[in-house]
Amino acid sequence: MRALLLMCIGLVLPGFGGELTFEKKLETVEVPLDGRKVTADFKFENKSDEEVRIAKYNATCSCMTVQVKGGKLSYAPGESGVIRGVFDMGNFSGTVDKAVQIWVDDDSEGMPSITLTARIHIPVLVEVEPKTLRWDVGGNTDSQVLTISMKHDEPIKVTSATSVNPHFELELKTIEEGAKYELVVTPTDTETQRIGLISIETDCSIEKHAKQRAYTIVRSPTAPIQEK
Repeated sequence: MRALLLMCIGLVLPGFGGELTFEKKLETVEVPLDGRKVTADFKFENKSDEEVRIAKYNATCSCMTVQVKGGKLSYAPGESGVIRGVFDMGNFSGTVDKAVQIWVDDDSEGMPSITLTARIHIPVLVEVEPKTLRWDVGGNTDSQVLTISMKHDEPIKVTSATSVNPHFELELKTIEEGAKYELVVTPTDTETQRIGLISIETDCSIEKHAKQRAYTIVRSPTAPIQEK
């Protein structure tokens, strides 16, 4: 009962002199395999007995734009509306949360009274783990392995893997053709700090998923925490 009460309170978002009630503060969106842009609609109603005005709205990420249906910003009691977030997926994959902030009436500049979340599930057809390999400056040059796993219901083959930085050598191994590969990465030395980009290309028929990236870093070792 307590959890239900807290949930109900969370959906009623106060403004100055009135309030907007959202059907959901969290909207979940499933992205199709070839999707590049998706939308999340947040429906609301002014259930108070006073007018509520949306003063400002924005997204916390440049990958999302925010729109208010019809450009309407003032809502009399009983009126309803829709706030839409349009998300450009770019190179995102997996599940990502993107926030939309809404200021009403006299909200202070840094304190929007309404925060909405779009939870976007983007399919992963080619999974690369880990995304980053790290070595310490002055440390060993032992090889590390990237695992490339295919999550599609059709085979996907790795056609090439190249390192932009020549100080990282690559060896591609086929574990199961069209399903799983290993990329053995070895730094030529660890004398100085450096970073590298690994480009992995596949024959995936869906362009968005055909190319993947991973990163290599030789960094200064983190100093150990000394106990007092």
